[in-house]
Order: sequence, then structure tokens, then C-alpha cells
Amino acid sequence: MKQLTKKTFITIFIILSSFLILSLIIFNVQSYSREYESVKRNLNLINENKKETPLNDSSNKEAPPEIDNMRIMDFEVYTIILSDNSVDRIISHGNESDDFNVQNITDNILNNNINDKIKIGNLYTNNYAYNYKSAESIVIVNTQVINKKLSILLFYSLIILLVMEILIYFISKKITKWIVKPALESFKKQKDFIADASHELKTPLAVIMASSDELETFKKNEKLIENIKYESERMSNLITNMLDLSKLEDGNSKNIYKEENISKIVEKEALTFEAVAFENEVRIVTDIEENINLYCIKEDIERLVAIILDNAIKHSYKKSVININMKKVKNNTMIKIINSGDPIKNGDEEKIFGRFYRADESRNRNDNRYGLGLAIAKSIVTNHKGTIEAFSKDGKTTFKIIFKN
Repeated sequence: MKQLTKKTFITIFIILSSFLILSLIIFNVQSYSREYESVKRNLNLINENKKETPLNDSSNKEAPPEIDNMRIMDFEVYTIILSDNSVDRIISHGNESDDFNVQNITDNILNNNINDKIKIGNLYTNNYAYNYKSAESIVIVNTQVINKKLSILLFYSLIILLVMEILIYFISKKITKWIVKPALESFKKQKDFIADASHELKTPLAVIMASSDELETFKKNEKLIENIKYESERMSNLITNMLDLSKLEDGNSKNIYKEENISKIVEKEALTFEAVAFENEVRIVTDIEENINLYCIKEDIERLVAIILDNAIKHSYKKSVININMKKVKNNTMIKIINSGDPIKNGDEEKIFGRFYRADESRNRNDNRYGLGLAIAKSIVTNHKGTIEAFSKDGKTTFKIIFKN
């Protein structure tokens, strides 16, 4: 249920954030394009006016009255009259700025030997744009104000983005809660039903098992009593596993997470299962890095290793070896349990961690197995912020567990 809530929240948050970011990008791009076109229009405006009222011949470089008297609102525009590739006259068509040195800018343009070119550049960084159309004149536009205007607009867009992202976070949580509420209620009812039913079944089961013990003295009923005890034990194990799985999936544990030496925990479980492995004609070999610590619930880690080892022993070929490897990998703890046996069916790598999944219906039933073990194992790993996966390759099946330290 936590995964459903998390995925729903992330989906809503990403959709709303993408819409916001896209809107701000479009707004800034449109603002930039508008300013760019305004600068370009002003550069060409002077140039068009020159074509209509050409400058005097080479003997007289005075500008026509139309250019000399032209005024442009909201823009600082200059026409530089050239003579022998040097500045002859500077005509201002708008308010002048003290920090904008037209002479130095013109000299820089002339030194670069640029001809017949309009250059506007990046309006976020460049302080001027120019139209160098011929050897007679250059039109220069001061873009410092535009630079500052666009930068302020971008800055406020980022502030809006930050504030809106915080708002979207809370909105997403609210919407997520509303969407998953029916599912949560259904899940809670299901969980409560399992818990209540399991608790109610415990008492009659205990009575049946106790009664069967008393009836063992009667040889006549020995077979029937054996069946009663066997089925009662199976049902008792099922109920216990269902309750445990319900608690683990809820994510709430009464146990306290502590710093534990997980190397010792795994080593101890391997020693515990050596006798079981021997009975199944299987050998356990360990390669465990010493003194690896993990913030965990000790009992849960013990059960996790026990479940995977029990599964490996049950599915191993006779006379084969089960390898338990554990080491630190990039500050994470990695555990691998590898056995030689029947491979996991292709496409079942995720299914085996589902509740009541059986790859072999008859064998699991005969072994008193209900398909809850690996589901419990995955819940333990998930609660410890880890990952678990299983795969078969070259006749070997590997269960890989990674805990983030």
C-alpha cells in the first residue's frame, strides 16, 4: 500500500511540476523572443531610413536630417558615421547612459574587421548589438537594460518555481490522499479480516492439536490422529505467516532498529542450517566479510536469511553446493545466496515474491509450503530500505539482497 501511495504522489507531483516548468519556460522564451525582435527591428529601422535618405558622397560624411533628428523611445540607439574606417560622428537616438562607452565599442567592432553583419548575440549576457552594414555607418543598440530586464524576469521565474513547487508538494499529497483513500480503506478491511480470522482460528486449532495428542494412546485412531495433527500444524503455520506478513506489509514494527553486526547474523544462520542441508545432501559454503554493521531489526534479518536459505536447500540438486557471499559494495551491504538446482522460470523472477505463488503446486503442498516465505522476505528487505531480486543463469539460481548503509 505504501508503494501505491508513493507512486501516486510521484506521478501527480511530476505532472503538475512539468506543467509549471513548461509554462515558465514558454513565458521566458516568449519574453526573450519579443525583446530580440525589438532590438533587431531597431537595428534595421535606422538602416531602412538610410536607404530612403542616403548619406552624402564620400566628400561629405554628414548625416541626413532625418537620421540626425530621429528619436527612439525605450531604446538607447546610436548611429556611428564612419570616415576612413574610423569614427567621424556619433548620433544618439535615445537617452544616453554614462556607463555605455560607444566609442570603445565602435573601435572594438572596427578592429574585428566585420562587414555586412548584424550581431545581436545573447541578450542575457551581451551589453550591445550592432548592424555593420557598410563602411559608411554602424548602428549600435545598448542592450544593458534588456539584459537586466530578462535576468530579473528569469530570477523571479525561479522564485515562483520554488514557491509553486512547495505548494505543488502539498497539493500532490492532498490529492494522493484523496485518490488512495478508497484503496486504503479496502486494504485496512482486508488486513483486519485476516488478523481477526487468524486470531479466531488459533483457539480451535489449539484445542484440536491438544485433543489429538490425548487421542494418540488409541492405536485404532492412529492414522486419523496423524492426519489431524499434520493438517493442524499446516494451518497453524499458515496463520502465523499471514499475521507476520500483514504486520510487515503495514511497515509498523514494535521492534527497534539497532546497529547490528550483520556478518555474525548471517554466519549464525548458515551454521544453523548446516544440519538441514546435510539431510538434503547439500553443502553450505560461506564467504562473509567480517564486521559489517547494519541499522536493522536483528530478528527480521535472521528470518530473512533463514527463508532464503531454506528455499535454496529445498530447490538444490543433491550433492550440490550453496554459496553464501556477503561484502560491502560502494558503502552498501550485498548478500548473495547461490544454489544449483531447477532454474526460476523465465518471467517468474518477480512473481516468486508474490503471496501464495507456487512454481510447483504439488511439491510445495507436500512440503507444507504455502508460498508466503518469499513474500515475507521481500517485505523485510523493503522495510529495511533494501532491494531483493532473483534470477537463474547457467544452472545456478541467485538471490541478491542489497541494503543501503
